[in-house]
Amino acid sequence: MDIRTLRYFVEVVRQQSFTRAAERLFVTQPTISKMLKNLEDELNCTLLIRDGRKLLLTDTGRVVFERGMAILAEFQQLEAELGDINNLNKGLLRLGIPPMVGMLMAGTISLFRQRYPGIELKIAEFGGLTVQHAVSNSELDLAITALPVEEDSGLATMPLFSYPMCVLVPRSDNWLKHEVVTPEELGEHPLLIYNEDFALSRQLMQLFNQHGVKPCIAVRSGQWDFLAAMVQAGVGIAILPEPICQRLDINKPCAGFLYRAIYAGNLG
Repeated sequence: MDIRTLRYFVEVVRQQSFTRAAERLFVTQPTISKMLKNLEDELNCTLLIRDGRKLLLTDTGRVVFERGMAILAEFQQLEAELGDINNLNKGLLRLGIPPMVGMLMAGTISLFRQRYPGIELKIAEFGGLTVQHAVSNSELDLAITALPVEEDSGLATMPLFSYPMCVLVPRSDNWLKHEVVTPEELGEHPLLIYNEDFALSRQLMQLFNQHGVKPCIAVRSGQWDFLAAMVQAGVGIAILPEPICQRLDINKPCAGFLYRAIYAGNLG
């Protein structure tokens, strides 16, 4: 038994006529007669009995008719829900965003919500490496991370934006003379950087290895405002994406810090 045969049978009962059912379903009357005969053969029972101009349901036919209407209603609901999903009218999108990147995605997320108001957006805030693994394990649908992604990860990537990494340093005469900072200079100071599950943390370690620098890591955190506060408190210097540094009001007399570009160029 398939859904089309069930639909033919229900429509014949509703219309009390093979001819009218055929017209409603845009098929020929012999097609419907053959399909219902096959259904009766498959079920090994009689479903309809002719009584003059009327079509009467047998006890078995009544059960098939009532169950058939319920099945067709469920199938129609299924088609509607699938249509909503395919047309992005309804659904769930599981998105991984590292805390450092969240501020850069606010405008994009707002635009997405305006365009697809029926899509529920569930955001997981973890480091880039963690959200990459979550996508690989089908725990998330997509995620934001720092490129490049390892070739053997099995993930497809698309670049969204690129920006330089900067060093947030105390406002002092020594640092005021610097326009850029080399990896070798970074190795001479206590560093405030991301947790190990951040893709940018791995890239920074690769940068230090390329320059033969053994960094002195003082504090790790996933919160950029905390790292900035640690710089202001004199704990060390922080390595942050330029957009985050631009959010800091370094012109306030009490700010106590400024930022300088890393000589190695862009990351992310």
